[in-house]
Amino acid sequence: MNALPTTEQVNPNSEGLDQLSTLDMLTCINDEDATVSLAVRSQLSQIALAVDAIAARFRAGGRLIYIGAGTSGRLGILDASECLPTFGVSPEMVFGIIAGGERALTRAVEGAEDDAEAGAVAMDDAGIGPGDAVVGMSASGGAPYVRAAVRRARERGAVTIGVSTAKDARLSGDVDIPIEAVVGAEALTGSTRMKSGTAQKLICNMLSTGAMVKIGKTHGNRMVDVQATNLKLVDRATRLIMDLGDVERGVAEKLLQEASGSAKIGIVMAKKSVSAEAARALLESSGGYLGKVLEAPQPGEPSER
Repeated sequence: MNALPTTEQVNPNSEGLDQLSTLDMLTCINDEDATVSLAVRSQLSQIALAVDAIAARFRAGGRLIYIGAGTSGRLGILDASECLPTFGVSPEMVFGIIAGGERALTRAVEGAEDDAEAGAVAMDDAGIGPGDAVVGMSASGGAPYVRAAVRRARERGAVTIGVSTAKDARLSGDVDIPIEAVVGAEALTGSTRMKSGTAQKLICNMLSTGAMVKIGKTHGNRMVDVQATNLKLVDRATRLIMDLGDVERGVAEKLLQEASGSAKIGIVMAKKSVSAEAARALLESSGGYLGKVLEAPQPGEPSER
């Protein structure tokens, strides 16, 4: 019996990789990559449990924290950083922690993933508590830093989620909600930045996007809480107001400016013919759900029977 985790096993499909033509080599890698989405699909019920748990913490004012080492840690920080402009959340609401600290984002920090004590301390330093959701990420599920971190987070009352790509990962026994997307041996033996990294990125996308959808950060499939921080996003926010507010571009641009760059407030202003302050109040009273505001009758309007 092979005691190695699947992430460390040799892949028979890519034996002789260095002897293949460039095209055949890339085809081999791509064939292996094609199996990743099915591995993730097998875990959808677990991912759904995690999404609902994260959304519940968000509704109560809690946080989502990713913690990992190496590629896994970088992917967590990547997903967290992208939530800020996409969903208009604060950097305190969603963030990532990587073994070895900021330096580890661009280079390997020797022994960082093996430092269990540092993982536990990271949870203490972050003030993890019952209102938080902590996602521990480790391809093999064996990183001592990550395992110690989620165990401490669990002790402190947080809901804990484990994301690994190996079967029967040790990390799974440390968390409330284990997710094991078993992608099999890598095309390049042990290189978990490949299939394992892709699977983890897909899962992070689902966890954060799913939770944000559940708390009203989208309307349909539109990112109505997008932060207009560059020209592309200003244009996207303007088009959102045009499409959902049913106004011309010039009007949408003016509304976006009056709404201090908030597409969601601009949409309410357009549809309800109210000021930015009134639009903001309507959204706050609806818990931030744009659909509830748009469906509600204006004062004096008859409600649907």
